[in-house]
Amino acid sequence: MKVYTLLITLLLLIATSCKQKTIEENKTVSPKRVVPQLATNRYNVAFLIMDGTFNTEFTAPFDIFQHTQYRKNIKAMNTFTVANTLEPITTFEGLRILPDFDYTKDELPQIDILVVPSAEHHLDSDLQDSVMINFVKKVNQNALFITSHCDGAFVLAKAGLLNDVVSTTFPSDIDKYRKMFPNLKVADSVLFVHDDKYITSAGGAKSFEAALYLCQYLYGKEIAKSLAGGLVIDWNVEEIPHLVIKEKQK
Repeated sequence: MKVYTLLITLLLLIATSCKQKTIEENKTVSPKRVVPQLATNRYNVAFLIMDGTFNTEFTAPFDIFQHTQYRKNIKAMNTFTVANTLEPITTFEGLRILPDFDYTKDELPQIDILVVPSAEHHLDSDLQDSVMINFVKKVNQNALFITSHCDGAFVLAKAGLLNDVVSTTFPSDIDKYRKMFPNLKVADSVLFVHDDKYITSAGGAKSFEAALYLCQYLYGKEIAKSLAGGLVIDWNVEEIPHLVIKEKQK
């Protein structure tokens, strides 16, 4: 009887130990932060991301700009993300992304180009985020270019960046854009607008075109065609409805 009792006790201890080990193994482990290495001879391109960011408006320009690193004899681009946290953000479509920098706490590198992809709440609650809006205003002071895709234009408009230029946004949100910012000069029936250092685009898959346009502006037609070809995109800016008001001086 004693042997039987000891055996049962031993089995229970083993089972409890295994269960505890499984629990420990399944605990969520915070990912180790990896700060991107930024080459000093490149443009620094920051992508402003947050929960609800739409995949395409983020990944399309990211693909184009990141691929400049594989072209020779140009000033390529460092690409990185900034958010109000270092915790994973979740895009509208469910993609989880680890931000490279927290703009509320980190000392950020100089941002030469700021990209503002569209996000789910860029027409409402995001526009009440004064910390985010003030960050955009601060970057604008020294950035060479500020670009938006789809409803990212609402963020730029809220920050007051588009008061003196022509801009555009997602086609079906043009009316909302005009009502919310009645003093803005708004272009419709175009895929992107370039006025001074601001490039605003209709977004979606056409975010590729706006990004390619900036590359053609910086690097020339052949580099832009090369970047487009690497992503199987037929590129000819003359065939794309767009509007150039005033080019920023190089």
